[in-house]
Amino acid sequence: MKPLYKRILLKLSGEALMGTQSYGLDSSTMDRICKEIKEAHTLGIEQALVVGGGNIFRGLQGEAQGIERTTSDHMGMLATVMNALALQSRLEHMGLETRVMSAIPMHSICEPYIRRRAVHHMEKGRIVICAAGSGSPYFTTDSAAALRASELNCQVLMKGTKVDGIYSADPLKDKDAVFYPELSYQQVLTENLRVMDTAAIALARESQIPIMVFSILNPHGIRDALQGKGRFTIIQ
Repeated sequence: MKPLYKRILLKLSGEALMGTQSYGLDSSTMDRICKEIKEAHTLGIEQALVVGGGNIFRGLQGEAQGIERTTSDHMGMLATVMNALALQSRLEHMGLETRVMSAIPMHSICEPYIRRRAVHHMEKGRIVICAAGSGSPYFTTDSAAALRASELNCQVLMKGTKVDGIYSADPLKDKDAVFYPELSYQQVLTENLRVMDTAAIALARESQIPIMVFSILNPHGIRDALQGKGRFTIIQ
């Protein structure tokens, strides 16, 4: 089946890389996610990734420990770079060509994020892994994902989560939670559904980029969502 989109931005949380662990990276989970990214690549999809860092360090967590907010957020950005390098290593082990591009320049280990260069890499079939969020404190990696999706002219922002879409409440805690197959940007904001922060939703709305929320835990979840199969929520 032909994919619905040609160029995508995939947002992965740091927690998605933990598996069943309480911290860090889980090898089998990393392999499974990277195989799914490769699966999408074989369909001819141009991919950019934005990865969080919550499995290593979260900015708000640092602030709660008495670290100044800007410093704490910068520490969280460095955690995303560590995750990006780990993903790069696994993907290249599987034969894929990648580029890690950081919003905070660190020339010794990766490229600086330059929009035109990132687009060139994607056109050449390389997977671009965007690290260090937006490079600015006070903005989440969800906001960074919406920003990069807009800049790179992606046709959809795909957010991989632990559940298979958006519900009226946490389905893991409330068995009566209602599943939403489709929502408008305004509904997400008005009902405060919290799938992404409001800045990310507002930017996606302004750029007219649909947001697809699916389970990264489901086998072939990325491929199925790209082909319009399986269970997911679309915000548009």
